[in-house]
Formats: sequence, structure tokens, C-alpha cells
Amino acid sequence: MDQDKITNTETIILSWIKSSDDNFDTMLDLYGVKRYNWALFLGHLCLEKLLKAYFVKVNKMHAPLLHNLSRIAELSELQLSKEQKNNFATITTFNINARYDDYKQSFDQKCTKEFADVWIIIIKQYRQWIKELL
Repeated sequence: MDQDKITNTETIILSWIKSSDDNFDTMLDLYGVKRYNWALFLGHLCLEKLLKAYFVKVNKMHAPLLHNLSRIAELSELQLSKEQKNNFATITTFNINARYDDYKQSFDQKCTKEFADVWIIIIKQYRQWIKELL
């Protein structure tokens, strides 16, 4: 990457973590009121921000302007298993599908309580794992 090195990495990392924690709390609130599509969207943002914090920690540069979880992990030289890559690919679609109108309807139909139950648990597990790396 051709970005300039940064010196205030700890401040930037803490900012990403705080923003991620806020998204996590909102995800849980939205899940509680059965807004599963938006809960999963915020679950994606929660993980994206933690991965960006990890990127800053490892690279001492500002995080890339990306939403793809696997790509951010790759740029951070974070080794992912095939299962992790597959899960990150699915979670990344929660961002895309929640943002664009032509995907929203099919995503909303997919976001049943049972679907959200599974993915909220997975998001919580990845959140804990990434936080341990920080």
C-alpha cells in the first residue's frame, strides 16, 4: 500500500473499536425489535471496523476504504481458514444487500429470525476473536 505511515495508531485503533462497539450495541437493539436485515448490516459494520483497527495495528497506516471483510483481513496479513473466508464473504453481502434497493427485497425475505439467529452468533464469535487480536 502506498499510504503514509501514521504515528497515532493507538488513538485510531481505539476510535475504530469504539465505533465498532456502538454498531454492535445497535445490532443487538435492532435484533431485539426484529429488524433482522439492519441488525445484520450493522453486524457487518462491527466486524469491518474491528478488522480496520487490526489493519492499522499491523500496518501502521490508515485503513483502506473497503467493505470486503476478507480483503481487509488479507491486507492485514491475517490468515483465515476456508470456513472463515466463506463466512466473511457471506457477512460482506449483508453490507451490500442492505444498501442497494435492488437487493433489499430478496435480502429482507432471507432475513428470517432463524437466519439472523445463526449469523448473529457467528458475528459475535468473530467480534470476540478479532478483539482478542487487538
